[in-house]
Amino acid sequence: MSGPAPKAAHLRQRTNKKAGNATLSMVPDRPSKAPPIPNPDAREFHPQTLVDWAHALASPMASQWLQTDLDALGRLALLWDDFYRRPSADALKEIRLQGQLFGLSPLDRSRLQWEVSRADEAEQKKQRHSTPRKTGTHDPRSVLKAIT
Repeated sequence: MSGPAPKAAHLRQRTNKKAGNATLSMVPDRPSKAPPIPNPDAREFHPQTLVDWAHALASPMASQWLQTDLDALGRLALLWDDFYRRPSADALKEIRLQGQLFGLSPLDRSRLQWEVSRADEAEQKKQRHSTPRKTGTHDPRSVLKAIT
């Protein structure tokens, strides 16, 4: 083949990483008690809104959020509450658009380049499903003999 030789492998690798790349831990970094939902109109929240709020703040993504993000998440909680009281397609569209900002779905986490680390979970499964090694088994090399 004619032409220049290919570059060395270490030269072909991309070194520019995107700024948003993060690996999130399954262990929560935030306190166990979630802050209250911002409630500008003193409403009584639908029970499912409270569940969604608690789940969002207990998620691994919460470790990436700043206080201003929590304020915006509070506005999303108001949308959740409105939807649970009066379901509509328009409300779902807005919830989907606003939810993308917080990485609440696998596609959103992929777009934000957030990966949830599940190494500990995988290791535990591996230990549960692995067969125990037999101790004191016969060494197959013991049948080998040197020929002189």
